[in-house]
Amino acid sequence: MVDLITGLRITKLVMSLTFMKSSSWKSRSAISGSFFVHRQKPEFCELFIICGGKLVFLRERNNEGLIEDDQGEMVANSRSKRQSFKDLVVKMFPENNSAKMKNSCDSPSSASNSSVDQWEKYKDEIENYMSQILSSNAEEIDDFIANENLQNSITEFVMADNLTLQEKREAVKIKFLEIKQTIQLSREEAKGHVRGHAKAQWATTLCTRRAEEIDGCINDEIARKADLKRELDATKEEISELHTEVEITTSRLNSILELQGELSNKLQLSSVARSRAEVKVEKVVKQRTDTLQEIEEYRKQRDVLRRRIEFCREKDAIGNATMLMKPSFEYKEFTAAEIRAATDGFSDRMRLKSGGDWTDVYKARLNHTSVAIKLYSSGDVDSADAFRAKVKLFSHMKHPHILSMIGFCSELRCIVFEYMHNGCLRDILFSSKRSSKRRNKCLNWQARICIAANVCTGLCYLHRAKPRPVAHGNLNPSKILLDRNNVANIHGFRTPLSFDKSDIRSDIRAYGNLVLQILTGRNWAGLVEEAIMMDQTKLIEVLDPMAGEWPLDIALELGRIGIKCLSIHEDKELNMTSLAREVEKVKKLADEIVANGECVVANDRNQDDEDSGEFPNFFLCPILQEVMKNPHVAADGFSYELEAIEEWLKTGRDTSPMTNLRLNDKLLTPNHSLRSLIEDLQKKRSISIR
Repeated sequence: MVDLITGLRITKLVMSLTFMKSSSWKSRSAISGSFFVHRQKPEFCELFIICGGKLVFLRERNNEGLIEDDQGEMVANSRSKRQSFKDLVVKMFPENNSAKMKNSCDSPSSASNSSVDQWEKYKDEIENYMSQILSSNAEEIDDFIANENLQNSITEFVMADNLTLQEKREAVKIKFLEIKQTIQLSREEAKGHVRGHAKAQWATTLCTRRAEEIDGCINDEIARKADLKRELDATKEEISELHTEVEITTSRLNSILELQGELSNKLQLSSVARSRAEVKVEKVVKQRTDTLQEIEEYRKQRDVLRRRIEFCREKDAIGNATMLMKPSFEYKEFTAAEIRAATDGFSDRMRLKSGGDWTDVYKARLNHTSVAIKLYSSGDVDSADAFRAKVKLFSHMKHPHILSMIGFCSELRCIVFEYMHNGCLRDILFSSKRSSKRRNKCLNWQARICIAANVCTGLCYLHRAKPRPVAHGNLNPSKILLDRNNVANIHGFRTPLSFDKSDIRSDIRAYGNLVLQILTGRNWAGLVEEAIMMDQTKLIEVLDPMAGEWPLDIALELGRIGIKCLSIHEDKELNMTSLAREVEKVKKLADEIVANGECVVANDRNQDDEDSGEFPNFFLCPILQEVMKNPHVAADGFSYELEAIEEWLKTGRDTSPMTNLRLNDKLLTPNHSLRSLIEDLQKKRSISIR
C-alpha cells in the first residue's frame, strides 16, 4: 500500500480498519497495520482512518499506538510487544516456573527431572498447536488472545488454589479443546458468511444492473413520450391543415367545374379559329418564302450595285482628274477672313506638326470639309505673279494619288489642299515614340504594298505627262500623305519643276529606296540587299515586325523591285511604266493571298477614326466626311448628306462641292440603294458587337 501511495502520488487516502483486517498476517493486526502505513507513507499524503462509520485519529504514547475518536476517548490500542502464549502459560503456572528455575540452580534429581520433562512435553504440544492456529488464522487468535476477559477467566480458573497441578493441566487441556472447537465453528461460520456475502454481492450486482437497465428504459420511454407528444401535436396540426385544404380544394373544384363548361364552349370556338389561323399561317409561310427569295435577289443586286459603285467611283475619279487638268478649270479663291476664321487666326493649336516639312501647314474646316492650308513665305514666292504661277502649276496636277488643291487665297499667299487624316508615311514608319497611339497607326504588310503601288502610279502619271515628263525631285516618306483608308497621295514637288532625264532617274532611285524603307521600317535600306544576297530566308529577320507576318515570296519580289530601282545606272531603260506593271502584279498576288485566307492581315486602322474609317469611302459625305444617313444624289452625280447639300445650296452656291463646276440644276434625288447598303453594314456590325 505504501508503494502504491508513492507510485501514484496519492495526496489523500481514506482507509477503514475493516479493510486492514484482510491484509497479510505479517502486519500483525489492523491497528498495527494502520500505524505502519501512517509511519511509512510520504509526507505529501494525508491519511484518514474510519472505524465504525466514524473518523478516528492515530496517536502514539509511550511506545504504544492509540486510536481516539473526535472527543479524545480511546477506542483501541496496540502494544509495542505482543504477549506470547508462553508468557501466558508462565503466568498461569508460576509455581511450575519457579520450580524450574530452582531446579536449574540446584543440582537436578531424578524426580524433578521427570516432572520437568512432562511439563516440557505439554508445553511443546501447546506451542506447536498455537503456532498452527497462528499460521492458519492469525487474526482470529490475535483477537482471541487480545480478549482480556477470556484471559482473565482462564487465569482465574487455572490459578484456583483448590486444584492440583494435574487438575489444572487437565482443565487447561479441556479449555483448549473447547477453544479449538469454537475456532472451528467460527471458521465454518466465516466460510458460510463469505459464501453468503459473495451471493449477496452477486445478487446486489445483478439487481443494480437490472435497476440501471430499468432506469435507462424509463428514461428512453420518457424521451419517446415527449417526442410522441410532439409528433401527435404536429399530426393534429397537419390534419387541421388538411381539412382546411380539402375545404379550399372543394371550393376550387366547384369553380373549376363551372369553368369547364365555359372552356368547352370556348374550345369549340378556338378550334374553328385555329383552323382559320392555320390557313393564314400557310399563307404567311408562303409569303415569307417569297420574301426570303426576294431578299436573296436584293442581296445579289446589292453586291452587283456595290461593284458598279466602286467601278463608277473610280471611273468618275479618273474622269474628274482628266477634266481638272484642263486649263479652263477654276479653283475657289477664299478670302483672308475665311482663312483666318478657319484656322482660328493661325493659332498653334491648329498647326500641323509632323516629321516632314509641314511647319507652316494648318488644319481647318471650310464649307464643312476638312482641309490643310499651307502658307508660303517670301522665300518661296516673292511676288503675286509667282504665287499665281504656283497655283496654276498645282491646278494642272490632278490625279487620285497626287495631293489635290481645293482653293487658294492671294491676299495671304496660301493654298488650300485636301486634308489627309492619317498624316505622312514618315511619322508611321520611323517614329521613335512607340506609344499606344502610334501602334494603332501601324501599317500591315498589305497596306504597305498598296501604298507602294499608289506612289508608283502617281510617279508614273508625272513621268508620262504631256508635252514633257515631270520629275518630283524630292521623293521621300515625308512627302507621302495617307487618307482615312491609307490611300497614298504625293506632295512637296520641287519648284521650279524639273524635266531632265537625270531627275527622272533620281525619282526612280528614290522610289526604290522608299520601297525598301516600307519593307524594313528603317531609314537605311541596305539591310534588304545584304539579306537577299546572303540568304533569301534572312529577309524575314530584317522586315518590319510592326507590319505583321510578311509572305516570303511577296517580300522577296518587292525587295527585288527596290534593289532594281537603286541600280538604275546599270539598266538605263528602266522606267516607271514598267515598274508600275511589276508592282501591280505584286499587289494582285497579295490580294489573292488575303482573299484565299492563306495569310492573316492585322488591322491597321486608327482608333481615333474608328467610327468613320471602318466604312468604305463612298459611304462618307464629301462635305461632312461622316457616314451618310440620308444620301441624295446631286446634279454632279455625287451623293451627299441631305442636310449638308441643302445648306450648301442655301448659301447661294451653284457649283459642285467636289468638282467646283456649275450645277445644271438644284434637284436632289434620294439614293435608296446606297442608303440600304449603309443600313445593312451598320446592322451587321451591331450584331457582331453583341
